[in-house]
Amino acid sequence: MSQMPSRPRGLYFEEFSLGHKFVTAGRTVTEADVVSFAGLSGDFNQMHVDADYSAKGVFGQRVAHGLLVLSIVSGLAVQSGFMEGTVIAFREINEWKFSKPVFLGDTVHAIIEVTELKPMPRLGGGLARLSFSVRNQTDDVLMKGIWLVLVASQPSE
Repeated sequence: MSQMPSRPRGLYFEEFSLGHKFVTAGRTVTEADVVSFAGLSGDFNQMHVDADYSAKGVFGQRVAHGLLVLSIVSGLAVQSGFMEGTVIAFREINEWKFSKPVFLGDTVHAIIEVTELKPMPRLGGGLARLSFSVRNQTDDVLMKGIWLVLVASQPSE
């Protein structure tokens, strides 16, 4: 008995459309996230790991690493399904702006819009330009920017 290969959960390049928006699930940034990321990255900046120091600083409390939140958003984008199993490569991040701090306990999510599609048959797919807006539980824009991802074409039958 042979099994049919299962189709990836993600969208193939030909299934993307300009203007389509995806909204990820939310995820709360925790103490464990910040401590783990500090250990992994080596970034023990006091604004991230020292509550007393941070209380006297510009934000009045500890803030999560911007790159930690960017990493969390990457995971949320994949978990949303539209890229799962069909992304060939993450090519670029452009115009990324960290607009507001992310505090421990904030819940972040992303709104992702397809803003450009460029077929690249030589590479087996196409380039999708995705505009990201990362927001918190009160819908404040925390960071935003552009990701370019290479997405596989639908296999010929």
